[in-house]
Amino acid sequence: MKIQFKVNAKVTADDVITIFKDSGIDRPINDSIRMKNILDNSNLIVTAWDGIELIGIARSITDYHYCCYLSDIAVKKKYQKAGIGRSLIEITQNTVGDQTMLILIATNTTMEYYQKSGFDKIENGLLIKKRS
Repeated sequence: MKIQFKVNAKVTADDVITIFKDSGIDRPINDSIRMKNILDNSNLIVTAWDGIELIGIARSITDYHYCCYLSDIAVKKKYQKAGIGRSLIEITQNTVGDQTMLILIATNTTMEYYQKSGFDKIENGLLIKKRS
């Protein structure tokens, strides 16, 4: 398996929906217009490819100088546990640079994975949840 990683390669909402469905990530996958808008308004997307098949994605919003919010990271199930997710995180970090902190919100089931991937658990975060 020869996986290729790309920064800001064009991806379609349908391709990303396929990855999200397969990976089990909870996103608005039944609303392709919303998914397209989510992608269009992200300024850093790192993708993983097996040939022409999109198999993983890390989607972020960043200013490239202070902070980067890593909103989505998903890898198709059959490719999980092969280091692809960690590579997506590493490429995201390298792209935003050493002066930029990487921030994400994890579920209870993914906390251990992200801590093993180099993230520190923080207790000083706050959130206003989405209205719908």
